[in-house]
Amino acid sequence: MMSGLCGAAEEKAGSRPLLQVKRGRERDRELETSRRDKHRSAASCTPPTRDVPATKVNEYKENQNISYVSQRLVLEKTAKVCLVPFSLSDYKPGEFKLPKSLLDKNSNNEVPCKKYKKTEIKKTFREILTPKMKATTSSKTESTLQKSSLDVHTENHKQHMSTSDTVLLSVDMEGSSDGDSDEDTSGLDDFSGLSPYERKRLKNISENANFFASLQLSESAARLREMIKKRQPSESRRKKPKKRENGIGCRRSMRLLNVDPLGVSLPETPTQPTVVEDENPLLPPGPLEMTPENRDDNSELFKGFLRTWAEVNKTSSKNTEKGLSSIKSYKANLSGMVISEDTVCKVTQGSIFSMAVHPSEIRTLVAAGARSGQVGLWDLTHQPKEDGVYVFQPHSQPVSCLYFSPANPAHILSLSYDGTLRCGDFSKAVFEEVYRNEGSSLSSFDFLAEDASTLIVAHWDGSMSLVDRRTPGTSYEKLISSSLGKIRTVHVHPVHRHYFMTAGLRDVHIYDARHLNPKRSQPLISLSEHTKSIASAYFSPLTGNRVVTTCADCKLRIFDSSCISSQIPLLTTIWHNTNTGRWLTRFRAVWDPKQEDCVIVGSMAYPRRVEIFHETGKQVHSFLGGECLVSVCSINAMHSTRYILAGGNSSGKIHVFMN
Repeated sequence: MMSGLCGAAEEKAGSRPLLQVKRGRERDRELETSRRDKHRSAASCTPPTRDVPATKVNEYKENQNISYVSQRLVLEKTAKVCLVPFSLSDYKPGEFKLPKSLLDKNSNNEVPCKKYKKTEIKKTFREILTPKMKATTSSKTESTLQKSSLDVHTENHKQHMSTSDTVLLSVDMEGSSDGDSDEDTSGLDDFSGLSPYERKRLKNISENANFFASLQLSESAARLREMIKKRQPSESRRKKPKKRENGIGCRRSMRLLNVDPLGVSLPETPTQPTVVEDENPLLPPGPLEMTPENRDDNSELFKGFLRTWAEVNKTSSKNTEKGLSSIKSYKANLSGMVISEDTVCKVTQGSIFSMAVHPSEIRTLVAAGARSGQVGLWDLTHQPKEDGVYVFQPHSQPVSCLYFSPANPAHILSLSYDGTLRCGDFSKAVFEEVYRNEGSSLSSFDFLAEDASTLIVAHWDGSMSLVDRRTPGTSYEKLISSSLGKIRTVHVHPVHRHYFMTAGLRDVHIYDARHLNPKRSQPLISLSEHTKSIASAYFSPLTGNRVVTTCADCKLRIFDSSCISSQIPLLTTIWHNTNTGRWLTRFRAVWDPKQEDCVIVGSMAYPRRVEIFHETGKQVHSFLGGECLVSVCSINAMHSTRYILAGGNSSGKIHVFMN
């Protein structure tokens, strides 16, 4: 029952728009016939002076038909009203005004019929607007109407109003406005060629145009632009407040104002200059007493230690004359060297920069130079091991080079960055000053003479000094300027002692001490195969026929120096990790004094070790210490005749391998 009622209601609602459309069409036909009758009666009323041609009447009918074509009703699912917009691109406000000639004629001649006057006015407007109307009513009227149509979509509940409202727009209001047409004959409503809606639209457009023209907006906009251009940006800086000279300022403490509680000013206290303390002040010049920092200098144990170091004799040279041992026996002796907890001890504070092993064959004595300027001595024959360690402070900066004197083993010479070279005499218990240069930092030294009377000292700025210990005083004999910007190590040839070698930043130079120029000395030979910074360069200890260099490009290079001429050939390149980083002392590969064809160097590999390579590049032996060796031994030194190896790390510990 409900579905039937809903269906009937839907059919009823759908039939309403069709009925309204039919009624609208009938109404349009009646209005069209009534309008044609009116135009025929107007055409029959002719003026007494001249006739109105029939062609004008036909032309008016054609325009009237065009106006009806401009309103079309399109019925789809929703009602649409399509209106042709009237083009006013060439419209001017004074174009629709009647010419004076027509007004004059109408004022002089009385027209018996008011419709004749209205027809003349319509003809005048038709002559003005006919070209524009023709342009809009071309052969493609249908397509133009569809492109420029305005689609007005209405909802379902407003469909019954759309058709009736659209049809009412086309109703001619001429009959209802006959009285008004006589009063206002110069307006746009009198042009009967347009529909009432279009006439009203044109009238609104003209009124709006006149209104906006009266406002003079373009002139105001032009003036505003000129004002904006002329206007300068205001300063954005913040104005500083004026200081009050006599005003009361913020409260301050009486102590800062230097005023007592009663307001009386106190006398000014003289300001004392602040003295900036140097982190590493230079020690006073002259000899320094051997005062151990870790022991009492008056103890019987320390006096016994001095007597032990003073009584040691120079080692015998019988092994040196015998020559090199075979690699097989050398490997066997190296395999018998072990490390234990008793041979590991902390000797200095800070990183170890240099090491030396005393040549005594009776006692095992090891010396180490530290970053802090300390020189530590360790006698491994004492038990417990801590009783054999003595630490001295002969320098204020790192000790970079340390040697026992080849002429007197009771003397130990140490060189430091602080510009001093000292000799520790255990028989006198003093550190004598051999050379002092406060204006330059020292890097390395070596003995030019076998009796240790003449020294060659290298500076960090690239210069070199010849020092003679027999001359009184602590100055140099000659200062030589080299071609290197920086010198790290200097080493003297063991046989031809007038040759010495310096390691610079990326070059290794060999000089002749007999031909040194104080201004600018040129090297005899330059080794330029290195690509990065060089850490050290040393001659082989017995013959000097080989040179080993340590470079930061992770390579150890061995050169043939058997014939010192214009060139020294490169024999072997050994890949070895030398990137120790910032906190570890740089590696320096050194020769074994007993076996000059083998090189000793520290290692970054795990487990920690000390490695020995042959000059051919083959690895001979690796010293592994297990739990006793858990750090990197950057600096290493071997005993000249015995199989004793001492390695120092960056915390001040010494590790000794011995059989």
